[in-house]
Amino acid sequence: ALAELERHEPQAFGRYVLHSPIARGGMATIYVARLVGDDGFSRVVAAKRLHPQFTEDPDFVTMFRDEAEIASKIHHPNVVPVRDIGLDREEVVLVQEYVHGVPLDRLFRSACMNHEAIPVRIVSAMLSGILSGLHAAHETRCERGESLGIVHRDVSPQNVMVSVDGIPRLLDFGIAKASSSAHVTRAGLLKGKLAYMAPEQARGDEATRAADVYACGVVLWELLALRRLHAGRSETQSLQAVRHESATPIGAALEPARAAMPRDRWDAVMRLEPLLARAMASAPADRYAMASEMLA
Repeated sequence: ALAELERHEPQAFGRYVLHSPIARGGMATIYVARLVGDDGFSRVVAAKRLHPQFTEDPDFVTMFRDEAEIASKIHHPNVVPVRDIGLDREEVVLVQEYVHGVPLDRLFRSACMNHEAIPVRIVSAMLSGILSGLHAAHETRCERGESLGIVHRDVSPQNVMVSVDGIPRLLDFGIAKASSSAHVTRAGLLKGKLAYMAPEQARGDEATRAADVYACGVVLWELLALRRLHAGRSETQSLQAVRHESATPIGAALEPARAAMPRDRWDAVMRLEPLLARAMASAPADRYAMASEMLA
């Protein structure tokens, strides 16, 4: 990270200096940045900068503020903490802890390209960390001890950072729902990544923590199958499948490759099949009630 700081023309933003961009999304760009303090003190952070075209839209600025408000209240080793939010004229920047690592999605795509099955023990460790962080988010309370009712609504490999020490960290609460949120999702408006949406979320119904559990099931399914759940389908076909079809059991998805698969891997995957079936049940009431139940 320190080497990256010297490669781009720095941009001052309040107490922070923004250096090289490391990721870009639909709403914002993330930069390697440095917090500059007195007496030469400095610390590397990640700065999420709202794209200029959105800074004049009150709804987007409110969503950004909500993300900072929600994520700053979650304190857990498997959640990337938000440290600050900065407003400077027409600029909005959300400051997060810098995680030296890569998104889980990049590791997944690398495994797919190399046709290299991810060991089940590593898959289990990844999901255990995600579920642990997710449960902490779901159970977060305000200063008065009241539940904030946080639902992430966008759990996916793209929103999990895996640090060099192997710890998965959930991030991006940009579309999370909480009782403290100032912005309100319009009825029928889909928010999140379609491939990881629960059926009720894809239908535009209210997303509860059961929707996050479903998304964790999809992530687990894909890491074990080494392919996307809806691979080969158009967006319209995927939407119809999510809304109206049950997910293919992991055993059926892997059956064609069973002959070439080591017996111990097949057995390990089969031990996880009942867990996947419950996590990805079509009806929210049939899923694990809490992320901690799926973790256990």
